Amino acid sequence: MIANHIHHALEQVRELQKKILENQRFKGYSGRARAICGTAALAAAFIMSSSYFPQSPTAHALGWGMVALFGVLLNFGALVHWFLFDPKVKRDIRKLKPTLDALPAIITGAVLTAVMLSNGLHQYLFGIWMSLFGLANLASRHVLPRRIWLVGVYYLIGGTISLLINDISFLNPWPMGVVFFVGEWAGGVILHFGDEHVSVSDVLRIFFVKEERHVEQI
Repeated sequence: MIANHIHHALEQVRELQKKILENQRFKGYSGRARAICGTAALAAAFIMSSSYFPQSPTAHALGWGMVALFGVLLNFGALVHWFLFDPKVKRDIRKLKPTLDALPAIITGAVLTAVMLSNGLHQYLFGIWMSLFGLANLASRHVLPRRIWLVGVYYLIGGTISLLINDISFLNPWPMGVVFFVGEWAGGVILHFGDEHVSVSDVLRIFFVKEERHVEQI
């Protein structure tokens, strides 16, 4: 009898901890937006590998810059929509504080990109981008679903391999496109479903089901 009471009390504590963590999590990032960005990266790789696309470092840098700009605008738009229309946010500017966690990695990435481009060291850009994107995901692990750390580690491993293998050409867009396609879809699924266990059919319904899970509002 006592054992049953103890077990019930522990279950209540676990449920309370789960609710507290859920309330503390940042829900302004859109899983769908991340999945779309991953698809855009793969599409960009297909376009830039075409014989019709200029095969020069400058053209490829501009191509990836357009992908990055698209990703920023899409995710920023989703963030603004959440901030303005989620009744739980109440347009409280303090709710946006977790977005600052990723800023150091983003700013560092911009500086390193400019330095590498100005010195003709294009071969290191893929590794730098992947690594810093991994750090940005890890920096947000305390306010996002806990499995987001796996995405951070995935990008760090991809970035490390890219930096260590010297014969990866910047004019070959497939390593970047494939890594970001997989990583952004994984991150999107984690943001959309949280820590729930999902099936392949659940993932495929992300773009076709209006019902939203408890993690995000978009």
